Amino acid sequence: MKSGCGAAEPRDVKDRFDSAASFADYLAGVRENAALWHGVHERARVPGDLVEAVRGVAGVWRLLALSEDWCGDACNILPVVARFAETAPRTELRVLSRDANLDLMDAHLTNGRSRSIPVVILLDERFEEAAWWGPRPAALQKWVMDEGRKLEQDVLYAKTRAFYAKDKGRSIVREILAMIQEASARGS
Repeated sequence: MKSGCGAAEPRDVKDRFDSAASFADYLAGVRENAALWHGVHERARVPGDLVEAVRGVAGVWRLLALSEDWCGDACNILPVVARFAETAPRTELRVLSRDANLDLMDAHLTNGRSRSIPVVILLDERFEEAAWWGPRPAALQKWVMDEGRKLEQDVLYAKTRAFYAKDKGRSIVREILAMIQEASARGS
């Protein structure tokens, strides 16, 4: 989770958010990995012990995700973020194409250099950026950057998918929730 960087003016961000696809529309349009996207979405749930915490989110929050349908991490993350947004009151998720919004992407680079996705940008009620998250849950990202780099691509993907299957969205929900709670505490 990273603090807001003010990459774009709130008006521009509001226009982009308003024109971005709802998750349902985005999901309907996926072409690559469609079975995985739909399968993860069908199974995605906010973990029971976190439901009340998610429902207790105060304020109006917008989650603006940068994604592409070919991204395996996005297939496993955005359906969980969508369920989070459905559960949290006054919270809405929209999705933009990373490749069509490179200025936003370049303001949210992983380690300041990589266009890794998905990225979830947290916007407050004024459409000002409060924070951002991505491209993976912290524990998985650390593993990928350390151990995962040493593996063949197919082994890396298999182990990454195993993490998502075992975690069942718990890390994603906790981290997105913490990002919103911290922004709320700051008065964003």
